[in-house]
Amino acid sequence: MKALSLRQPWAWLVAAGHKDVENRTWSTRFRGEFLIHAAKTFDHAGYERVLREMHVALPALGEFERGGIVGAAELVDCVTQHDSPWFWGPYGFVLRNARPLPFQPLRGMPGFFPAPVTVNGL
Repeated sequence: MKALSLRQPWAWLVAAGHKDVENRTWSTRFRGEFLIHAAKTFDHAGYERVLREMHVALPALGEFERGGIVGAAELVDCVTQHDSPWFWGPYGFVLRNARPLPFQPLRGMPGFFPAPVTVNGL
């Protein structure tokens, strides 16, 4: 199983099913299910942007799990344009079937990386 590291609050937004496109500066040919890894770093500007522009009720700053697996999703496409309000490119990983999973500590890595954890149902 592969995993992709996202900073919070983005990892929570994807796992909770709010964010249907993950923005990256790089393209991928990977398609399929992957684990959502929450990085240890936090995007404070992104948190404020979501509150200001997306109007999603986010957990309090101290409630975000970091440094491990928090969910899973399916990557179905990699695009350079998309109608989703979550797309701002230059590349967007189009996601579906996202869901939260019980937190499992794991060190992250750049890009898609092998996740040596066992997750029920995956």
